[in-house]
Order: sequence, then C-alpha cells, then structure tokens
Amino acid sequence: MTLLFLTTRSSRVRSSKISIVHYHDGLCSLPLYDKGVIRKPEAWFVKIVCTIFVRSHSLDTCLGYLSKNLTPLIAFEVIKRLNNLNLGLKFFEFSRQNLKISHSFSAYNFLLRSLCRMGLHNSAKMVYDCMRCDGQLPDSSLLGFLVSSYAQAGRFDVSKELLAEVQCDEVGVSAFVYNDLLNVLVKQNQLNDAICLFREHMGSRSRPETCTFNILIRGLCRAGEVDKAFEFFNDMRSFGCCPDSFTYNTLIHGLCRVNEVDRARDLLREIYSTGEFSPDVVTYTTVISGYCKLDKMEEAIFLFDDMISSGTKPNAITFNVLIDGFGKAGDMGSALAWYEKMLFHGCLPDVVTFTSLIDGYCRDGQLNLGLNMWHEMNASNVSPSLYTFSVLINSLCKARRLAEARDFLRQLKWSEIAPRTFVYNPVIDGFCKSGNVDEANAIVAEMEEKRCKPDKVTFTILIIGHCMKGRMSEAISIFYKMLAAGCAPDHITMNALISCLLKAGMPNEAARIKQMQSEDLGLGISSLKISSHPRIKTDRPIAVY
Repeated sequence: MTLLFLTTRSSRVRSSKISIVHYHDGLCSLPLYDKGVIRKPEAWFVKIVCTIFVRSHSLDTCLGYLSKNLTPLIAFEVIKRLNNLNLGLKFFEFSRQNLKISHSFSAYNFLLRSLCRMGLHNSAKMVYDCMRCDGQLPDSSLLGFLVSSYAQAGRFDVSKELLAEVQCDEVGVSAFVYNDLLNVLVKQNQLNDAICLFREHMGSRSRPETCTFNILIRGLCRAGEVDKAFEFFNDMRSFGCCPDSFTYNTLIHGLCRVNEVDRARDLLREIYSTGEFSPDVVTYTTVISGYCKLDKMEEAIFLFDDMISSGTKPNAITFNVLIDGFGKAGDMGSALAWYEKMLFHGCLPDVVTFTSLIDGYCRDGQLNLGLNMWHEMNASNVSPSLYTFSVLINSLCKARRLAEARDFLRQLKWSEIAPRTFVYNPVIDGFCKSGNVDEANAIVAEMEEKRCKPDKVTFTILIIGHCMKGRMSEAISIFYKMLAAGCAPDHITMNALISCLLKAGMPNEAARIKQMQSEDLGLGISSLKISSHPRIKTDRPIAVY
C-alpha cells in the first residue's frame, strides 16, 4: 500500500553549484555515519539529497550513487530537513523501496509522532507496519504515545492491536502505557472497555499500580456505580497496591453523589480511626457538602466540629457549602453566622459566598437584603458571576420589579460575562405578561447582539405574548423563526396560536399551522404539556470538591 497520498508542493531548497562527483571526491575519505553525529561534509550532503529529491527529474540518474552513500542517519536528517511532512513521508517511502534503506528508530519515531499529531492515523499505522517489517520495535515512550493517540481518536481497536503485538514479541509493557489507555477510555465513557482491558492485560505481563485502580474507581464513581468501585478497591491489596488519599476521596465523593452520605461519613471515620489515611479538608468538605444537599444541617455541623477537632483547617469552600446549605434551608440567621465565622477563620468570601447569601435572602422573601448583599459584594471588589445575575433577576421578576430586573440586564450587557438565555427569559416573560411586548422584543435584540440565541422557551414566551396583544403577524413571524432555528414548538403553543389566528380572522394561516401539527413535518413536536408561561429553574450549582 502506497503512502504517496498527498499532493506535494515545490520546495525552496536551492541547488548547490558543487557537482555530485566533485563533492563525493572530498567526502569519500570521511565516514558518513559516526555514532549518530552529523559532520559538516555530511550536512552538505543532506542539502544535496534534499535538492535531488525535490527535483524529481534527477532521481533516475542518481539512484546508484544514493544507494551507495545514503545511510539511515543521513536519511533521517533529510526527512527532517525537508521540513514538510508530505515530502518527508514520500522520501521515507522512496528511500525504503528504491534505495533499500532500513530506517533508524529515530526516523520512525519522528514520522509516527508527527503523523499522529496531524491526525493522519492511517498513514501512521502503515509506517508502523513498515517499522515492524524492518525488525524495529517501539520503546515504552513511543508505544504509550501511539496507544494514547489512537484511543483519543476513537481507534481503540488499533490501540489494543498495538498492545497485543508487542506482548507477542515478549516486549514488556509498562503500567504507564495501560494507565494512559485506561484514562482515555474512562474519559470517553468507555467504562466496560476499560474494565475488560484491565482484566485481559493487567497481572499478566504488567502489574497494576495504585494509579491504575484509581482511574477505574474514579470512572465507576462518576457513573454512579459505587458498589462496583468498592469491588476494585477491595482487590487492590491482592495486587500489592495500597489505596492513597485520592482513592479514599474518590470513593467518598462517589458515595455523596448517590446520596449515601452516612456511608461516606462512616468510611471517613473508619480510615481516620485506623490511622492508615489522614482525611484532609477535601475529604471533610465533600461529606459536609453531601449533608447540606440533603438538608441535614445538624450532621454537617457535627462533621465540621470533628474536622476542627482532628486539626484539619477548613477553607473557603467548606464555609461556602455550609452558607449555601443554610440559605437553601431558609435559615438565613445561621447562614450569616457561618459567614461571620468564615471571616474569623481568615477565609475571604468569594463570588460563591455572596451568591449563596443573595440566593438565600431571595428564597426567604427578603429581596431588599439580597440587593444589599449585592452592593456589599461590589464594595468588596468581588465580581458577580452569571448565576449571581440570574438569582437577582429571577427574584425581581417574581416580585414584578421589572424595571430593576431590566437594569441588571443592562449591567450584564456591559460586563464581560457571556450571557445565557435562562437569564433573559424571566424578564422577557415578565414584560410579555405586562403587555409590553415591544420591550420584550428589545431584550431579544440585545440577546442576539451578545450572540446569545433565543431558545425554545424564549420563542414560546414571545409567540404567546404577541398573541395576547393581538399582534398576529408578529406571532406568526416568530413562529417560523422558531422553526428555522430548529426549535420544535409543543402542541399547546401551536393550539394557542391556531386559536388566536381563528379569533383574529386568519383561517388560512390557522389551517396551515394545523396541517403542520397533524403532519408533524418531522419537527419532533412534543406532546408534553408545559405551562403557557414557562418558568426557568435557576438553582445555582454550588462549587464543591
């Protein structure tokens, strides 16, 4: 199979005025290959070979000369000097087939890495096959690179083939190579393949490391398969591996993700009592956060006290999860007390801290106190996040304080924060409900100026808002724009539009849309019933470990 698959372009290598014969007379007394070091005469020879190769009409007259004087070292230097992967690949094939050059490991290493980095994995595989035919085997570094590169490209079959081939050659494969492949498989949610690879190869020629188990345990915990993760945890010692802090933190975090927080706390206390592992602030904060998410604030406080007793110092994230937990529980007195305790411990509040307090006040119906906290945040030179804007804008809209919500949108417009539709939709909805569809249209125009495209909820709000105002032509225009944007309207929105069109004396348009509804036009229109004025859930995810 040929590698000459790319179109070459002319090179700027200048021809040497020195004839090849005269050059050879001065060169023949010197060894061309001396422990991998290119000397000055050889460097000139590299330039001449590059010139000859680029000017392909000279190749036939020079084959004999090149076959006698070209060495693997010179060939490698030519491939590099061509400074063009296209040309280098052609010279590799030409010199191998026509000049019978057995290329060096360095040349193969250079070509394989370059081709993979360019995404030319098919060509790299052919070069690799040539390498094996020449009796060359990859070292651990090159093998690891190839296995990882093919895996990242989704070519797991080639990765496994490479591993199987070197094992047949009784070449030892380091755990690092397997770990790299396992890591790629886990990141791409190929958990079953990762487990099969572990069972097929680990323990045969390569012994797993603690890192190997950590990769699989992390993947299983993220997938919610915590019990299976514990099976690997229990097998670690039989392979001579000891769990480390990452292992325990991963398992504890996995238990909290599936709301088995009591079990996570028990594991924390077990490892602390055995003295095998000292829980750190990450471990404690993970379990505290788990209790806060379940509204078990007393358990969270008890665990915080245990952390202090153990000599582990809390950080800003520890306080943030407690403040956020009390805020969502509607206990703003405790949330403020923990805010004061945070300052006492020397932890500076950040945007998560202030957003949690603002959110807590808004949930508790104390919107003005939330606005005061916004001003305190600005006075502390803490920049708001998109979710800080979202919390206040939603609360202002619910309180029908649309003018203030509109002002916050203007502040967002002049900030460097990339906007999202869920921040704009409540304000658009509020103005449509109040009958001010012109202001709603203006907000949508601002969204699009900020490269924030309307979503299904935005279009639905606008269609119903314009229908309620009797502005049917605009409602129809928005409807078709919705379809053009790839958003499928639900049946309730279409029924409302059809009803309004009939009332407005536009039976033809109503019939056309009804026909769309009956045929579905491949739009995937959902029959799911939603509110005619949808609300956006904007619970801000708290940043935890």
